[in-house]
Amino acid sequence: MMKKIRFLLLMGMIAPLFVEGQDTRPDTLVINGITVIRDNRPPKNEPKKGFFKNINSRRTLKKITTEWGMVDIGMSSFVDRTDYPGVAAQAYAPGSNNQWFETKGFKSRNINLWVVTQRYSLVHHVLNLQYGVGLELNNYFYTQPVRYDPNPPATQDPPVVSIDARAQSVPPERIYKKDKLAADYVTVPLMLNFNFTPDRIYPFELSAGVSIGYLYASRNKTITSDEGKQKAKDAFGLKPWKLSYVGDLTLGVVTFYGSYAFKGMYKRGLDMTPYTFGIRLRPGDLFNKIENR
Repeated sequence: MMKKIRFLLLMGMIAPLFVEGQDTRPDTLVINGITVIRDNRPPKNEPKKGFFKNINSRRTLKKITTEWGMVDIGMSSFVDRTDYPGVAAQAYAPGSNNQWFETKGFKSRNINLWVVTQRYSLVHHVLNLQYGVGLELNNYFYTQPVRYDPNPPATQDPPVVSIDARAQSVPPERIYKKDKLAADYVTVPLMLNFNFTPDRIYPFELSAGVSIGYLYASRNKTITSDEGKQKAKDAFGLKPWKLSYVGDLTLGVVTFYGSYAFKGMYKRGLDMTPYTFGIRLRPGDLFNKIENR
């Protein structure tokens, strides 16, 4: 009798070796008239979590929300309404025409570094006041070899911009690899935000308002075949203050932004109204959408 029991226990231990690995049907063995049944079905597991939270996920609403370290990456350009044959334009840039200040579209960049932004709920988190502070960096890359003079003559309305004749000679005596004007501002935006899905972590929202910027740095940077890298630092007749219409649109995880200045950015000579557009990166908001594991 003991031998029979030991035999049955041994067969119960080795029975799984005779079963195909992926078969989820119960295993049945008949040994000396005794039926042995082994359930081969795997245990039920909870569904795996995705990397991002579900699209219907909710968030806790607060009266004031703060966001740090947003970054805008986009394009800088301007609408040129300059009267080039006019006295003012020729005094600022003698001999200039509408081709002098043409820009390289995909190289003329705008980068905004938003140190901090806040949102204050005005009406049930649907209508909010949005404000912040950051740095607005604009780079205008020119197709023509224009040069800005940081030390113009001490006369009334002196010339500031000229074309580099050495780069236009045949053959050219100087080759330009880079020619850009950089204009950097400390900027404070003030907007009304309309959040149509206030409790969703993937919102649909629209913001619009104005911003005020102060020009804290500007420079003309060139890289040429004979001079190498050169930087001329000066205001170059740019206005110290910049007022702009600003707005942004958020669709789930993507935020688009844009701005358009009230007036031209030069004090005299040139009538160029700057604008920007691009995509906003929000590290803090993206982190909140990642599923906790």
